[in-house]
Amino acid sequence: QAKITDVESNVLEGDSMDQDVESPVAIHQPKLPKQARDDLPRHISRDRTKRKIQRYVRKDGKCNVHHGNVRETYRYLTDIFTTLVDLKWRFNLLIFVMVYTVTWLFFGMIWWLIAYIRGDMDHIEDPSWTPCVTNLNGFVSAFLFSIETETTIGYGYRVITDKCPEGIILLLIQSVLGSIVNAFMVGCMFVKISQPKKRAETLVFSTHAVISMRDGKLCLMFRVGDLRNSHIVEASIRAKLIKSKQTSEGEFIPLNQTDINVGYYTGDDRLFLVSPLIISHEINQQSPFWEISKAQLPKEELEIVVILEGMVEATGMTCQARSSYITSEILWGYRFTPVLTLEDGFYEVDYNSFHETYETSTPSLSAKELAELASRAELPLSWSVSSKLNQHAELETEEEEKNLEEQTERNGDVANLENESKV
Repeated sequence: QAKITDVESNVLEGDSMDQDVESPVAIHQPKLPKQARDDLPRHISRDRTKRKIQRYVRKDGKCNVHHGNVRETYRYLTDIFTTLVDLKWRFNLLIFVMVYTVTWLFFGMIWWLIAYIRGDMDHIEDPSWTPCVTNLNGFVSAFLFSIETETTIGYGYRVITDKCPEGIILLLIQSVLGSIVNAFMVGCMFVKISQPKKRAETLVFSTHAVISMRDGKLCLMFRVGDLRNSHIVEASIRAKLIKSKQTSEGEFIPLNQTDINVGYYTGDDRLFLVSPLIISHEINQQSPFWEISKAQLPKEELEIVVILEGMVEATGMTCQARSSYITSEILWGYRFTPVLTLEDGFYEVDYNSFHETYETSTPSLSAKELAELASRAELPLSWSVSSKLNQHAELETEEEEKNLEEQTERNGDVANLENESKV
């Protein structure tokens, strides 16, 4: 029994020292007899394997959500343009090549069939015969003529004649259909190339978020920056808390999203992102961190998702950059190192210190507890002030009463003197 309790305490100490919840940790279990292993409490065996916190949004901004069992796959075909744009580059290029190749082969086969049905293949060397397409002597030449027609190259060697009405109709159909294919595929490739996702690669977020005092209030802060000289127009920042909750009716809501106010009512969420900025969230009664203290923070299973949106100045397209912070990436009692310095005629940003923090004196209590302590500290002060005011009022009334008594006494003495003088 004593040995088992020692093993339990060692296992619990090993679990409490484990801080890295992002990466799987291989915990070496002690070699015990089977009876001792069976006698261990179940909660210890569950706590042995540290549960990995699964991110909702990864640090690079990609959402860690996969859609499964989607039966209505036809919806992807109804929006084929967006479907092609969302495909990976290798599939997009493969479809691009295949669409053009298939259309060229299809119309090349029709041109060859027209020539074959009309008998142009039997009169290749006959100068008196007028073929549908001159110098078309096989499928390869029909395929080349199809390419020339659709791409409007016009080498001039193979030419359609006016004695072939079916060929003229086919020429019109291929020209119109080729223009539609060109517009669709070239537009798809243009949108694919000019997507603003790559612009988001130069929008950086600090690797950690910090909690410290600012202007006498407990605040949650993180830093954002733009590496390019071209600015993000109408930049705005949002933050959401991702945490599962259970309602008062017993309903369990996984990955519930709660807004974190980063200056929506004051306009501080609209950024002029020329140099790195520190985004601050004041932890007040409306904040989801109101009752979270330093000791309780590592025990929370939550994730903060930050979203930076704006228009790219060069293209005018909307750009969005995302990042997230889990509990192990929130540092309590730290501040960000300044990165902006004044040089000779300009400001310089040192991005080597962009992610650096330094420790500062910060109370380990929650914002709610700090507010309660502040209210308790103000109560005796108010009592003492009120008591002093009451004492001062009482002294004034006593002084007024004394003055009245003295005046009455003086008036009485004056009256007696007048009576004596009359006598």
